[in-house]
This record gives sequence, structure tokens and C-alpha cells, in this order.
Amino acid sequence: MNIAGNPPLLERLASSYALGTLRGGARRRFEALARESATVRVAALLWQERLGAITELQTSAQPSPNVWKRIENALHTGRHAVTRQLTDAGVLAQLRRALGRWRSAAFAGGLATAAAVLVGLNLQHTVEQQHGLLRQASADQEQLLAQLRATPEIQYVAVLADDRHAPAMLVTVDTRHQRLILKRVSGFQEATDKSLQLWAVPPSGTPRSLGVLGEGRLLRVTAAERELQATPALAISLEPKGGVPGDKGPTGPVLFQGALLQTTL
Repeated sequence: MNIAGNPPLLERLASSYALGTLRGGARRRFEALARESATVRVAALLWQERLGAITELQTSAQPSPNVWKRIENALHTGRHAVTRQLTDAGVLAQLRRALGRWRSAAFAGGLATAAAVLVGLNLQHTVEQQHGLLRQASADQEQLLAQLRATPEIQYVAVLADDRHAPAMLVTVDTRHQRLILKRVSGFQEATDKSLQLWAVPPSGTPRSLGVLGEGRLLRVTAAERELQATPALAISLEPKGGVPGDKGPTGPVLFQGALLQTTL
């Protein structure tokens, strides 16, 4: 990373390094860059010099009681007495020293304020980065969940064969989306005035229609899992165009049939 060619980034990293808020791997990488680049070293040293005075501040000292006494006496003795007292070399020296301390304290306070603002900006930037990462993680999670929801959950399969046991139709049951997916695996094609109709064959009784199939090679039929749980086999009959009522069983020849098997695929 060429931070030496990016002055705003260099200033932010150097100030964070001097303040001690740049930690862990980021601090070690900055120190490695400082060893290789004079520009980075100079920036770090300048910020250490700027902020170093803060650690040298002493606790504020209260003026001597004698000073306050002299000021009080001067106020009571009138304007001329105050003038003479203020021209006394010792008092002026004390006032200059006090003024110097006040100026140093004010300067240090300004540096402390600037440092606090800088730390606050760095913290805000860090928080914004964390929020961005959280938003990205949430978006990734939603995308993954959407992909999982779209993935078929195959729990039943069947191979429907003709009377010579030649496979004609592969059936998979997607219980998540409650549909059967049928794929033609033979060259059979019904006539234009006929339709193939899919039937659920129970252990006993009349088969129940699951739907009329279209003419494509990949076909889909809607069916809930509860309709198939007690169905040991599936069958396909050849019916008049559009199929026949589903409660009376097939009226045409049954062309293909096979067992419906539960699987863990």
C-alpha cells in the first residue's frame, strides 16, 4: 500500500499511531512502512511531537495566598496604590509566570481538544466500517437463504417403464416446492389428439389423477407431499386430448408405471 502518496490517509494513520488508537496488525504494518519510507517516519514523528506536550502537563498550581493578599490590599488602597503595587518587579514577574502557565494550559487544552476530535472521527470511521461489514454480511446471508429456498428437496423418485421394462419417464418429487418433475427418457410421443395423464396408484382402490402432462421433454405437475405419502406407485395412461376426470381412474391403456421410492438424495 502506497500511503506516502495519499497524504490524507497518511495523516490519519500517523495521528492514530501517535495517539495509540492504531493497534494490532494495522499498527505493525504501519511500523513496517515507517521503517521503509522516510515520509511515513516523518509524519509519525511530527504527530508524536504535536501530542507529546500533553503528557508533560503538570497539575494546575494555585497562586500563593500572599499574591491574593497583595491584590486585596491594592484594591483597598486606591488607584495610585494599585499602580505602584503593579509596577513592583516581583509582582510583575509572578504575573508573567502565571500568564505563561495559563497560556501553556490553554495551548495544551487546544491540543487535547484537537486530539479528542481526531479520536472521535477515527471512532466514527471505524463504526461506519463495522456497520458496512454487518450490512454486507446480512445481504450475503439473505442471498444464501434465497439460494437454499430455491434448491429442490428431492425426497421421492420413480422410474416409469413400459410393458417391456424399458424406462420411459424419470420422476422426481420436490417436496419443498410441492411439485413433481418428469423427464422423458424414451422416444415415445403421443399423438396430437391424445394426452398423457399421471396417476397416483394406491395400495387398493381407484388410482387418483395427479394431472395431465404436456408435450415437452421436461414436465412439471403440482402435488403436495401428503398426496404421495400413501402412494406406492405411479402410472401414466393414454387418454383423449385434455385427459379424463381424475376420480374414476384411467379410461385408456396404461403405458408406463413404476414404484415411488423415498430417498435421501
